[in-house]
Amino acid sequence: MNAMPKVLVVDSGERAPDGALSAELAGMGYASVTTPFEAADDVLALIPSPAAVVLQMPRHADWAERKRFLDLARRLRKNLGESGTPVIITGGVSGAATMLQNQLSVRVAAAPDL
Repeated sequence: MNAMPKVLVVDSGERAPDGALSAELAGMGYASVTTPFEAADDVLALIPSPAAVVLQMPRHADWAERKRFLDLARRLRKNLGESGTPVIITGGVSGAATMLQNQLSVRVAAAPDL
């Protein structure tokens, strides 16, 4: 079994090779699972404890699509809040990786010593 922590990446389903987070996440030590917006809940049910959820909103999304992503983020933050799983919204690769790294660093620093 893959012991790397998993990050769920939710996007619009339209993927450009230069827009993939998987290489950056792998370089940070994370396995990623990318799913289109419509399948996010189903895939999240298969990954019960993701290290983070990244909502990769299209850069040129119209208001309706932005609202869908914001509503999903709000719901996921509520549902995953108790576990401390960060939910990050981004429109670009480098921004997502930086935000994810910052969020996970804070989470690790705040974890109790075992």
